[in-house]
Amino acid sequence: MLSKQDNERVTRVSRGTPMGETLRRYWVPALLSSEIPEPDGDMARVRLLGEDLLAFRTTDGQAALTGALCPHRLAPLYFGRNEANGVRCVYHGWKFDSTGACIHMPTEPPDSSYKDRVRIDAYPTHEAGGVIWAYLGPEVHMPPPPDWELTRVPLEHSFVSRTVQDCNWLQALEGGLDSAHAMIMHNADGTNIDWIYDYDRLIPQIEVNPTEYGYSYTGIRERADDLWWVRLYQYFMPFTALRGRVSPLRGAKQPPAMPTMCGHIWVPADDVTTNVFNFIYAADPAIGMTREFAIENEIDDGRGPQHLTPDLRLKLGLHNDYSLSRELQKTGNFAGIVGINTQDVAVQEAMGPIVDRSQEHLGSTDRAIMQMRRMLLEAIGDVEAGRRPKGADTASYAQVRAVDHFVQGKENIARVLLEESKTRY
Repeated sequence: MLSKQDNERVTRVSRGTPMGETLRRYWVPALLSSEIPEPDGDMARVRLLGEDLLAFRTTDGQAALTGALCPHRLAPLYFGRNEANGVRCVYHGWKFDSTGACIHMPTEPPDSSYKDRVRIDAYPTHEAGGVIWAYLGPEVHMPPPPDWELTRVPLEHSFVSRTVQDCNWLQALEGGLDSAHAMIMHNADGTNIDWIYDYDRLIPQIEVNPTEYGYSYTGIRERADDLWWVRLYQYFMPFTALRGRVSPLRGAKQPPAMPTMCGHIWVPADDVTTNVFNFIYAADPAIGMTREFAIENEIDDGRGPQHLTPDLRLKLGLHNDYSLSRELQKTGNFAGIVGINTQDVAVQEAMGPIVDRSQEHLGSTDRAIMQMRRMLLEAIGDVEAGRRPKGADTASYAQVRAVDHFVQGKENIARVLLEESKTRY
């Protein structure tokens, strides 16, 4: 559990809050590259860490992220014109470039210097992995751009989507780091649930190993005849989780058709809204990834195009109980809700906008969540003391990846983890 005070410190993200100032020391996913596809083309509204922003692609093809309002009369620049390496407000014609400088003010005399004293907020951007990343913190503390394996994979080997959840970012992140729930809530068997009493096979042996970027943690389950299901997750501070997709038994003649790495980045739009960047990429550089494969993966998880509203929220929600079926609970899957992603969102949103963690009763399988919370509080302390928070240093995480394998023989687990946790790109 967290005290009410610490819960406030880690959940609130607006500028000036402890967590808000801490998150601004990292590069943050702002939107997908595909959301502003063309130079001088459509612009996109962005809400990030409690700020309303505007994203556009300049004539030169660079991604820009600025304040959303014209400082003249606070008209929305989204209705403006994206032209000649700048955005022009259609109300009175004031124009701003990607650095936030006012470069034309037609309502003032040509010799006026007034425009030189007017600016809008503008943030550095970095485009990689199909994502436009932004840095919203002090320039003096800006770390090198993100360098996960995801950002180095050729675009034809990867796929990234964005969805929106109506809850605080931390409860969404905690769901992603919770290995114990996977075999329970996502179990496909709702008929004979004798499996729920098989503790040794149901509940993983969890070990959390702190690192310079966050931590890695393993979940190990024995299946049968000395066959072990080994999963090594990576948690990158402050809000990224990486996992593998289960592969056949090591040494089997038939390799997986599409070995993949996948995960999520849970980015606070504000205190009660989360932008979720869902990614998947080919684990083997020799195998590309078709868009059809990636979309099928999205559909299977319940976040395909047909599952989403235009604002990227699930069509299923609290208003219709996520299509919960009591009959399906008895005859189909354990949760009675179709789609792994939908199951996760249902639990996380139904907790309420911001969970009061002082009321929790954590158990032995919550080690990863407890460690993550400690690290977030430590990161807040580091920023308040003028230090760089853990995970902001690109070099600390650039060469690691997740593992998901069946391993024959417990004595082989350590070797497989060591061999498979290195990047390939």
